[in-house]
This record gives sequence, structure tokens and C-alpha cells, in this order.
Amino acid sequence: MTTKPMPAETATRPHAPRLRHTDRPRRGQRYPTFMRWVRKSHGWIGLWGAALGLLFGFSGIWLNHRAVLKLPPFSQQRINGQIELPGPAPASAAEMQAWLQAALGLAGPANAVRIEPARPVAWADKAASPAADTPAHAHDAPLMQPEHWVFSFGGPQALVQADYWRGNHSVGVTTTRSGLVGTLTNMHKGTGMPLAWILLVDTLAGSLILLSVSGVLLWMQTNPRRMAGAAIAGTSLALTLGLALARF
Repeated sequence: MTTKPMPAETATRPHAPRLRHTDRPRRGQRYPTFMRWVRKSHGWIGLWGAALGLLFGFSGIWLNHRAVLKLPPFSQQRINGQIELPGPAPASAAEMQAWLQAALGLAGPANAVRIEPARPVAWADKAASPAADTPAHAHDAPLMQPEHWVFSFGGPQALVQADYWRGNHSVGVTTTRSGLVGTLTNMHKGTGMPLAWILLVDTLAGSLILLSVSGVLLWMQTNPRRMAGAAIAGTSLALTLGLALARF
């Protein structure tokens, strides 16, 4: 039996490879570019806030359940004292801060300075009769509370607070030393922490917002039961708002 010779074009033309069923992209695997970006961002943002999340999670549970579960109070040592001012006394809050830093042997400047201006005393007895030798124009002058300066030094482990009423000859100094749990809770509340720490905590708060949004988007993309997810999210939101408004 003889066979017909194939044409040269047919013999030399390569055949296109057929795609097997397993090689074809599935519908569920074709993520849009935005969702791929959301998935990667979710992982990196979660990695960024992991360490701070552990810190704030532990201290937050302790602060939240301290009164209800009657947890033991964290160890603190508080020392109150007075320090005499030199003569003449520092004339401004900046001079007082520099003098306190040198007199107390502190490593850095004050973390926070609060200045309360002088104001009339609300509890002054206006019905009291003035002295006989009081000038007439001073009868209507209100009793004034002097200017108040408060300086905070140190960090979450050891906090030094100096309290000064302008015109006094001494400054009240309170030193508070905290243990491990007290240090963590002070870091949670930002007590004695610098501005850089506050900004770092702000990034954690922003990360939690982004993780919440990206987590919902990823759940909706990978889970077909969207009505169940909407019901869970709505119930959680309603419980949060209900418990928050119940306290007012």
C-alpha cells in the first residue's frame, strides 16, 4: 500500500500546543490588580504593627479588666518632696525647666510643660469686709490665683513631676517609679513618652484602620457567603454602638 506524500508546507508547519484543562486559568484565580495590591498591603501592614499590637494588646487587656477581675495593682513607688529655690528664683518657665534639670540631675529636658495663667479665685469670699487701711480702688479687685507651672521629666519607668506656684520659695517634686506592668501601661497611655513615640502609635492606629478595611475586602473576594459576612459585621457594629451609647 502506498501513502501519499504530504505537502512541504504541511509537513514543516508546527502545530500549536493544546492547553490542558489544568493549564487554563481558573476564574477564582484571576484576581484584579487592585485586590493583589490589597492582599500584599494587608500582609506588610500587619507585619509592621505586630510588635506594637502585642504590647498594646497585653496592656489594654490589663487596663480594661483591672477593676472587674480585681487584678493586682502594678507595683509603683512614689516619693514626694520639696526643693528650695535659689535667690532670685527663675523668672520664666524656660529658666525654671533648665534649673530643675540641673538641680535634680536629670538626663534630658522636660517632656511636657503646662503653664496655667493667673486667674481670679472662684471661691473667694466677696462678702468679707475689707480692712480699714485698704485703698478704695482695691476694694473691687478680685483675689487672684498665681500662675501655675507643671513640668514632667523622665519616661514610663521613672516619671518626675515638678509643681510650682509662682511666688513660692520651693517646688514640689513627685517621683514615681513603676515596675514592668506599670511601664507597659504608661507606654500604652503615652505617659512620659516623647513625640516620636506618639507619632509611632499614630501609625499603629492607622494600620488598624487599613487592616480592617483590607480584611473586609479580602473576605468578600474569597468567601462567597457575603450575606453572612454583612450580617456579622452589622451585628458587631450594632453591639458596639449600643454599648457605647448605653453609657451616656
